[in-house]
Amino acid sequence: MMFCRHCSAPLTLGMADLGSSPPSNSYLAEEDLAAPEKWYPLKVYVCETCWLAQTADFVDREECFSSNYAYFSSCSSSWVEHARTYAEGIIRNRRLGPGSLVAEIASNDGYLLKHFAAAGVPCFGIEPTESTAGAARALGLDIVGDFFGVALAGRLRAERGAADLIIANNVLAHVPEINDFAAGVAMLLKPEGVATFEFPHLMRLLECNYFDTIYHEHFSYLSLHSVSRVFATAGLKVVDVEELPTHGGSLRVHAVHQDSAAVASPAVQAFLNRERIAGLQKPQIYSGFQSQIQRVRNDFVEILVNLIRRGATVGAYGAAAKGNTLLNFAGIKSDLLPFVADRSPGKIGRFLPGSRIPILAESILRERKPEYIVILPWNLRTEIEEQLSYAREWGAKFIVALPKLDVF
Repeated sequence: MMFCRHCSAPLTLGMADLGSSPPSNSYLAEEDLAAPEKWYPLKVYVCETCWLAQTADFVDREECFSSNYAYFSSCSSSWVEHARTYAEGIIRNRRLGPGSLVAEIASNDGYLLKHFAAAGVPCFGIEPTESTAGAARALGLDIVGDFFGVALAGRLRAERGAADLIIANNVLAHVPEINDFAAGVAMLLKPEGVATFEFPHLMRLLECNYFDTIYHEHFSYLSLHSVSRVFATAGLKVVDVEELPTHGGSLRVHAVHQDSAAVASPAVQAFLNRERIAGLQKPQIYSGFQSQIQRVRNDFVEILVNLIRRGATVGAYGAAAKGNTLLNFAGIKSDLLPFVADRSPGKIGRFLPGSRIPILAESILRERKPEYIVILPWNLRTEIEEQLSYAREWGAKFIVALPKLDVF
């Protein structure tokens, strides 16, 4: 029997069963191919008490976020621009300056923190993966190499003082001890400070069949309702929420201390009402999700099989974790998808976990000129289509599998 990682209620309501796979960011070096991989069940349950959706516990965070972690945020130009716009806006709105302190949790390669440093705002990052932390330090940024929680927050507050702004982009879903994480934020935050969190929205995942965002590194799948409950337990309250287009539909939540004078904007209650009307506090929306994702998988496998049968050439672009979920759930190997091109230096020359499809430099597309290019990170569809526009010169078409199969 599993129990909710927030409220400890028994978990019996299943949302998704994707079989088994290795952790989605455990990319393989060539010498690893002679050894077996660790495969773990990949299942999501929903707590019918607090409605937190969560992956079944099989993988430790240290295995998911190892020293050679391969995801570098700066590889996406649209994501870097998103970060720059956020930084400029919140520096202006919160009147941050030389006397302020900003802390970013899961600062990755410095894609966001560098904008605060350039503006003269004192800041530091917290990043446990040495590969990305090293890239951030190379930019001259102050990075603490550790996992975040109450223990680290207490040490940082004693050493550096409390933060005026805490940023946690796409990390809340990645922490197994979500209560400890939220309590750590409350500990590190100044009495009148604000913490902002960005995370993919569970409502959009369900509406659009974004099942490939389910992987072992994502311990939780978040709604405003469930996040508000987690924060309340930690002594925090949500005072604003924004909808974002990133990752297929995300939320940016602003939280402050429970006893802060800040009053919640009307958007908070309006959004909670939207989630309730959408059925996020009822079991039916979760119990029907499995049949939806199986249809998406079947359509994707069918088109690849048909293309190979008729002799078409196929490749893929974007060695993203979400792509690994899709490929392993669908059982796709290099016979159907011979390679995936990527521009991330941490991935080129390695192999996708599970499928063991080779990751090659983007130049392979010009060399082989595939007739069809599967875009695995569908959330960057527009950016990648523009980036690879040269493939139209030889008549290439693009394929995305989600939210539904599209050839364009």
